[in-house]
Amino acid sequence: MPKIAEIESTPNPNAKKFILKEPLTWGVSRSYDSAATATGDPLATALFNIPNVTNVFYVDHWITVTQDGEAEWPDLLRQLAVPIREAPTAEARSSQLGENSGQALDDPALSDEDRGKLSQIIDLLDEQVRPFLQGDGGDLFVMGLEGKTLKVHYQGACGSCPSSLSATLTGIESLVRTVDPEMSVIAV
Repeated sequence: MPKIAEIESTPNPNAKKFILKEPLTWGVSRSYDSAATATGDPLATALFNIPNVTNVFYVDHWITVTQDGEAEWPDLLRQLAVPIREAPTAEARSSQLGENSGQALDDPALSDEDRGKLSQIIDLLDEQVRPFLQGDGGDLFVMGLEGKTLKVHYQGACGSCPSSLSATLTGIESLVRTVDPEMSVIAV
């Protein structure tokens, strides 16, 4: 659970920025303009359940919440602090995803062809990528395959490394395309 270090005003009088002591993500930003777009994100959903919230944006050690201008900030800040403090940190979320990482091949939605591709991809990553990431104090797990999109999750040092979210991801995508030339890779 991240602790709030401070709350800052922004140039927008209807938005406040919460600075956190622990990161919520490692370089992956989340931005939502409505409760409908926040489906699947427990933190954003909880924030949108608070009246007057119109936008939620967060990455790493900070989260910005925008209101409609109808709420008094002192009251709203107290309400917003609860779900922010209850949210899992990036480290806790990473541990949870790591525990579930071995289940990608068990996805009942995968066709036999996709299961075969995913198995090949996992073997390639285990042999050609993960040892190097582990040598640098990080790791990578395959979270699943949706259509032509492979979802991977970085852990440890790789979770907060800018090169993991750019150069390494591009290299992984090139490797994955040896199995399927139309495949793309995203970090979750």
